[in-house]
Amino acid sequence: MATLVQPAGPFALGTFSAHDGDLFPGLLAEDRVLDLRKALDWAPSGVRDVVERWEQALPVLRALAADTGLGWRPLEGLRVHAPLEPRQIFQSGANYRQHVIDLEVAHRSPDDPRTVEEARAETAAIMDRRAAEDLPYVFIGLPSTVTGPYDDVVLPDWAEQPDWELELAAVIAKPAYRVSVEEALEHVAGYTIANDLTDRATVFRRDMKAIGTDWLRCKNAPGFTPLGPWLVPAESIADPGDLRVTLKLNGDTMQDESTKDMLFGVARLVSYISRTSQLLPGDLVLTGSPAGNGIHWGRLLRDGDVMEGSITGLGVQRTRCVAEKAS
Repeated sequence: MATLVQPAGPFALGTFSAHDGDLFPGLLAEDRVLDLRKALDWAPSGVRDVVERWEQALPVLRALAADTGLGWRPLEGLRVHAPLEPRQIFQSGANYRQHVIDLEVAHRSPDDPRTVEEARAETAAIMDRRAAEDLPYVFIGLPSTVTGPYDDVVLPDWAEQPDWELELAAVIAKPAYRVSVEEALEHVAGYTIANDLTDRATVFRRDMKAIGTDWLRCKNAPGFTPLGPWLVPAESIADPGDLRVTLKLNGDTMQDESTKDMLFGVARLVSYISRTSQLLPGDLVLTGSPAGNGIHWGRLLRDGDVMEGSITGLGVQRTRCVAEKAS
């Protein structure tokens, strides 16, 4: 059962089930849910089906949300799953200025001759240069990492330093290939919350440093991307570049930053990705994580931890960490 934190706007989309039944795409309006398989003419099997017809669906969804005479059911008692299944996940790295400065200090080699202040100043200069050069850093993740916003997160026994990274995620509405920054937001259906878990111990290859980062190993365990709870339409979010991203660990605030600290906003990231790859309906564009990760605090995730992540207008997700049982 989900505890509702009202998302922005008159409605949002989600994926639900009742009493361990089939998953269904639902329209959330206030504290009630409408099964879109029955309410829409084309009987979508999932939220991604709705997103694929976004321009056609949006006015219909607005009308349905205002109609109280339909077959609504209360949210209470329904299980909330990840809002949709993406085909592709694109992840932005090093996109929050203060976050990267903190990571550089945390990952310094023991023989690094720089003081903490010197390391911070040098990294700050690098970040400012990246912003001036207008060059985002994007890599890809696996859809199999996605799990629900209230599901347990299994920490693999090989993960020595599992960490949290709460992020704003944009959901693509229509194919985007070689689109300009000015056109990019026309391809965004809405926004949701993603927690991009990372094992810090396996971010960098120890055997071959020249290879650099190992994103497969450190980020792609099953369940490492809690997603949701809702897909909130872009029209309900006034400015994705001015939202508060907050993560609490066992009730203590660890991340609390504005998306204003992003080097590259949603439009720039979508445009940049589209210069190489074709974005498809339902794809996720993760926009990076702000400062306040566990590696900064010297406190990584462990069995029994509860993470609560929220972003302005997008609701709240709450996940519990469970250590993998020995086989």
